[in-house]
Amino acid sequence: MPNGQIRKALSGFYYVKDGEKQIQCRGRGVFRNKGITPLVGDHVEYEVEGNNDGTITAIDSRKNELVRPPIANIDQAILVFSTTEPAFNSLLLDRFLVVLESFHIHPIICLTKTDLLSIEEKENIASYEQDYKNIGYTILETYKEDPELLSKMAPLLQGKTTVLAGQSGVGKSTLLNSIMPALGLKTGIISEALGRGKHTTRHVELIEIAGGLIADTPGFSSFDFDEIEKEELTRCFPELDELSERCKFRGCLHLKEPKCAVKEAYESGSIKSYRYEHYLQFLQEIMDRKPRY
Repeated sequence: MPNGQIRKALSGFYYVKDGEKQIQCRGRGVFRNKGITPLVGDHVEYEVEGNNDGTITAIDSRKNELVRPPIANIDQAILVFSTTEPAFNSLLLDRFLVVLESFHIHPIICLTKTDLLSIEEKENIASYEQDYKNIGYTILETYKEDPELLSKMAPLLQGKTTVLAGQSGVGKSTLLNSIMPALGLKTGIISEALGRGKHTTRHVELIEIAGGLIADTPGFSSFDFDEIEKEELTRCFPELDELSERCKFRGCLHLKEPKCAVKEAYESGSIKSYRYEHYLQFLQEIMDRKPRY
C-alpha cells in the first residue's frame, strides 16, 4: 500500500506527498463514521484511483495534534508576535507558550516590526526578550524586508516540521513571503479600529523551506486550555516547574499552600511577577471551566 504525508487540506481534499508525487485524496468513509479527521502533517496510507487521485485508507499514530490550527506531528512552533501595531502582548504570548508546552511542542518566539520601535519601546522589548531568554526560549527579531531573515531562520527549520502561528496582523504571511517570495501569500492590512488584523490565510499547508517543512496557518487570537488540567499547568511554565520541586507539598498549585517555593520566588522578585500573575490567571480559568462529561 503506498504511503505519504498530507501536505495540504482544502475543500475536502487532502494532498498527499509521496516522494516526488502529490496525490489528491479523499478521506475514507470509515473515518467520518468514527469521527476521525485526517490532518495536515499526518503520515497516511492511500489507494490510487486514477492518475492523480486516491483515497486515504489508514492514518499512522500521531505524536501530537492541534485543533486550531488543525495540524499533526509538529516538532516546533514559531510564535510570531509584533512589537507594535498591534502592541506586544505578553499575556497572549504566555497563553500560546503554555498550550505549546502542554503538547510538548518546542516554541520559538519571533518578534516582528522591530524597525518601527522608538528608543524607549526598544528598551522595553529588550527587557522582555531577556526575560524569555533567561527562561530558555529562543528569540528572533525581524522586520519587513529583513535581508537576513532566511539566514536567521534556516538553522532552526532544518529537518523540522514547524508551525507558524501568532496574532492576526502581526506579519506571518509577510514573514513567509520574505523567506520564499515565490509563495506570494496574501497579506492583510491592520484594522486600526479593532487593533488586530483581518484573517487572510484560508487553508493549512506544509511548505518545504530550508530543508524542513513549515506551515502557514489561519490567523487566530488565542489558544484554549480545554485539554490542560490544573495540576499540569506548572509544567507549562518552565521556571515555575523547576522551582516547584522545592515546594513542601507535592502537587502544589502555588496559591495558598505553606512553604511554596514559587510564591517565595515571586515575593522575593527572583521570578518575573507578570509570569506568576499570568499563571494565576490561567489557573483560575482552568478551575472555572465547566466539567466535561
